[in-house]
Amino acid sequence: MTREEVFGGLKEVIAIIRPHTDLAKVSFDSQLVRDLGIDSLTMMLLALAAEEKFAVRFPDGQPLPKTVGEVCDAIVALKG
Repeated sequence: MTREEVFGGLKEVIAIIRPHTDLAKVSFDSQLVRDLGIDSLTMMLLALAAEEKFAVRFPDGQPLPKTVGEVCDAIVALKG
C-alpha cells in the first residue's frame, strides 16, 4: 500500500471523526492539533478508526504523530 493510498483512506477517516474538516486543505504536512483541531480524545478515535480501516495495530508507547504524513508513514510501515 502506497503513502498516497493511505492518505486517501486517512482522509475518509478524518471526515468521519471531524466532519466539519475541509478535506481539500488536508495535506501530508497538516498538523493534527494545530491545523485539524484534533485533541487527545479525537486522537484516540483517529487511531482506533485507522487501525480498523487499515487492519493494523499501532504499538503502545510510541510518540504521537504530529502530522498527517507521519500517520500515513506509520501505517505504511505497519503494513510492511
